[in-house]
Amino acid sequence: MNTTVATTTPEGFLASLAGFDLMTVARLRTLLAHHDPAEAFAVAAGRARPAAVVGRMLTPAVRAAWRASSERRSPDAWAERCRVCNVRVLTARDPAFPGLLRLDPDPPGVVFTRGDLQALDARRVSIVGTRNATGPGRDIAAQLGYELAAAGVTVVSGLAKGIDGAAHRGALRAPDAQPVGVVGNGLDAPYPRQHAALWRQVGERGLLLSEWPPGTVPEPFRFPLRNRIIAALSEVVVVVESRERGGSLITAQAAIERGIDVMAVPGSPRNRAASGTNQLLRDGAAPVTDVGDVLIALGLDSRRAGTATFDPRPQPRGLEADVLETCRRDPSTVEELVLELGISMSEAAMTVARLERSGWVREAGGWFEPVAVWGDP
Repeated sequence: MNTTVATTTPEGFLASLAGFDLMTVARLRTLLAHHDPAEAFAVAAGRARPAAVVGRMLTPAVRAAWRASSERRSPDAWAERCRVCNVRVLTARDPAFPGLLRLDPDPPGVVFTRGDLQALDARRVSIVGTRNATGPGRDIAAQLGYELAAAGVTVVSGLAKGIDGAAHRGALRAPDAQPVGVVGNGLDAPYPRQHAALWRQVGERGLLLSEWPPGTVPEPFRFPLRNRIIAALSEVVVVVESRERGGSLITAQAAIERGIDVMAVPGSPRNRAASGTNQLLRDGAAPVTDVGDVLIALGLDSRRAGTATFDPRPQPRGLEADVLETCRRDPSTVEELVLELGISMSEAAMTVARLERSGWVREAGGWFEPVAVWGDP
């Protein structure tokens, strides 16, 4: 057995180790916490003594699998492969390793990146959702992606079909966007294939990130692992459409476990693609009706800036808007609203009560009139 390794760069050792058979995230993290990359490779290959904590995880099966992998995965070859792919390799020992991941409860042992890590220095919002998105769902994701990026927010997503891809396409429409894509396979082979151009644009203008070395295929188990990284890189997670067991709910749960705000776009009860988001709303997630809701959650709401009058009242919609317009034309009683709008007594009473609570109308002797705001026409 060859006991010498020609490479002097850590990237080759790390890219080789990350692809070993039976190498889990936890095992790689433990190995690299106690050994530098070259020594870690020697330990995994059975050529160096492991630290005590590392030795305890080296079962006979793991030892055999790692020794066999070390024979097949030359660190020199993997260093060259990363160089050709323009992929940077980082561990928690490196100053450039994303600080958001360094203290995460389940951090990756190694990350592979392409692009500008400074994209993570901006405010960050993840937009995630189902691959089987509806047309309106994709439109909403694209609009949110664009408006957030235009406001200087980094849009994080998974570059998958459906909502993820729509969010990144929307973000890329903003001239100064720096989107971040977190993927579940190697950075050398875009997945899905139809997103090859999208991958390239995200890598050129923002950042691509994976915990898997080049050559790693997109196996199903990798995507739930990927989702925890999407959550960890975010300040707010917005779910646009998700089914009852959608992968985006894994991202939402990972965010909740990390104390990160989760928001959801409401959907029709008849839209199966919205069943997961509606469940999030029932469980207490904040609703997203426009980009302002997300910016407020980030503390970036600029509506109070400048000298213009700021109106914090929620905009009336549907029946509330009709009732308010009727009261603007002429102060009305509940009975008059029933006759004017053809609604029931209970609908009229409940609607004016909501408008009164939100500050749009006030009651005077049984008549409801709009609340005047200085500057209104």
